Amino acid sequence: MRLPATNRRAFVLLLLAQFLSALADNALLIAAIGLLAERAAPGWMAPGLRVCFYLAFVLLGVFAGAVADAFAKSGVIVVINGVKLAGCALLLGGLHPLMAYALVGLGASAYAPARYGILPELLPPDQLVLANAWMEVSAVVAILAGVAVGGLLVDPRYQIALLGTPARSACACILVLYALGSLAAMAIPRSSPSDPAALAQPGQLAARFVGASGLLWRDRAASQAMAVTSVFWAVAAALQFLVLRWATTILALPLSQAALMQGALALGIVAGAVAAARLVPLARSLALVPAGLGIGVLVMAMLLVSTPLAGAAMLSLIGALAGVLLVPMNALLQARGNSLTHPGQSVAVQNFFENLAALLVLAVYGALTLAGLSLPAMIAGFGALILCASLAMVVRTGRA
Repeated sequence: MRLPATNRRAFVLLLLAQFLSALADNALLIAAIGLLAERAAPGWMAPGLRVCFYLAFVLLGVFAGAVADAFAKSGVIVVINGVKLAGCALLLGGLHPLMAYALVGLGASAYAPARYGILPELLPPDQLVLANAWMEVSAVVAILAGVAVGGLLVDPRYQIALLGTPARSACACILVLYALGSLAAMAIPRSSPSDPAALAQPGQLAARFVGASGLLWRDRAASQAMAVTSVFWAVAAALQFLVLRWATTILALPLSQAALMQGALALGIVAGAVAAARLVPLARSLALVPAGLGIGVLVMAMLLVSTPLAGAAMLSLIGALAGVLLVPMNALLQARGNSLTHPGQSVAVQNFFENLAALLVLAVYGALTLAGLSLPAMIAGFGALILCASLAMVVRTGRA
């Protein structure tokens, strides 16, 4: 990526800050699940952690984009890392995991509009696909590797004895990750606000958000891309828990090793994202929508797997298709959003609908768990959901 030295340094620091922050968020999820287990909490509370996390995105979606546009996005990233660090510290201090993880979600809700919204300020349009590939690789690997790191940290063999339990020990280590992410964010060169007046009339924020949403949904390319990413992240939110249950139940792995299985998914996503960045021009992004069909089929095929090695291979294939699909969609949505409205606002709209979809799917997953639906039935159902949603989008793309 050929960029001026200042822009290149800012982009590398942005990648590092994002990676450490997302790594800590998802390692904290496993630590919080461990704390819930120590409290003998009911099973629905595990997906409830993510519900609390995504709820902040939905409730604050109107404000997140305006905050990212009204202030220097680099400064917003620093503040957000501080909020997340506080949530982790309170969890270590004894706050209920649901409340603490909701605070982390509160910080994360403004993070995406700032980190993705700054890209068009740093890069020309023809570099956005490649930049998004790096951002997506960083974010998705951090998400999945964070689960694996969380699994290692809650392993009793690596416990810091003075902190009493493996989960509390994990929280202390994750606090260090948040601190390192904050230091990286502080080193990002200060940018200028893209819309200093974004918060000048708070009463009009909802109207502006609705207006930006309408612009994106009425645009053919933006609406297709947003539909794809919303379905992807909704199902991914549930699959994160399904994979953990699948690995512990069907593959008979302990939680620490089950969390490591998601590393295979991360490697697949990296391979798919790199391939998409090298081979797919922005104008051809929508041609990749059929990849979702393959993801649906492979998710249902997880029921045929009974060994960890075959499971890792299956997750790698799913990840590769996901990386091929997601990176161009995000780049397309950013390019269209930047031309239709302010960058922070467009990313906030994208996050609102992605996390609303994730919230709804997680609520369904939690309800099905509470009702006692079997794991095979859940896996088959979510695979069928991906398949049907992808088929509908393929048909829509063909008609557009």
